[in-house]
Amino acid sequence: MNDFSTLQIISIGLIFVWTGFVRTGIGFGGAALGLPLLLLVHDSPLYFLPMIGLHLIFFTSLTLSSRIHNVNWSIIWKMLAIMIIPKVIGIMGLLSFPNTWLVLLVFSITLTYGFMWTFNVAIQSKNRWLDVALLMLGGYVSGTSLIGAPLIVAVVMKYVSKTQLRETLFVLWFILVAFKMFAFAVMGVDFHWLFTLLLLPLAGIGHYIGLKTHEHIVKSDNTQFHRIIGIALIFVSSVGLIKTFL
Repeated sequence: MNDFSTLQIISIGLIFVWTGFVRTGIGFGGAALGLPLLLLVHDSPLYFLPMIGLHLIFFTSLTLSSRIHNVNWSIIWKMLAIMIIPKVIGIMGLLSFPNTWLVLLVFSITLTYGFMWTFNVAIQSKNRWLDVALLMLGGYVSGTSLIGAPLIVAVVMKYVSKTQLRETLFVLWFILVAFKMFAFAVMGVDFHWLFTLLLLPLAGIGHYIGLKTHEHIVKSDNTQFHRIIGIALIFVSSVGLIKTFL
């Protein structure tokens, strides 16, 4: 924390408000829409991923404490059985790949999401083999960077009702991220506990706003929202890629 300027700390704080809102308001995407922004402030995924992971565990627990009855448990175990091995391989890559590779991976995947959301191109699966492929890829990407949610959601939403989707995804994220946090702890990754705790109230603001707007988001047409986010992701990812190569 002492390594950051005042402007950087303010920027990080605002980004965590945003990630809190996205995570609770939509049900996924806190890392996918927040990590690229954070990497423009400080280009180290391993610095921010423990913070994002711990916040996710905390806030999903709060939401699930009163909504656990709304979880589709049968689909969770099926998804985890497919994703767990790619997840482990992804975590191994995260802990062994050079930092530049990880940064390029995050921005490249985010750029792809940006184009898809901008031009309203949905990730769709029409057979079980493609479901398995998307889940395995999503598990791997989740292991390396926590931004595999759109790939996983593309499959889960086929088997879970819209009203159960957020809570079911929250349980999936909780299990996958808890596994990743355990691996971080074993490998001695710095969790930056003080900074993580200081950012918690800011993420809480976003979490509260997300709770209040979730029902509206679920019932509304998200096309325009996704298009705006997609354009922003393209811009952020392009800046990040240019910055990485220069």
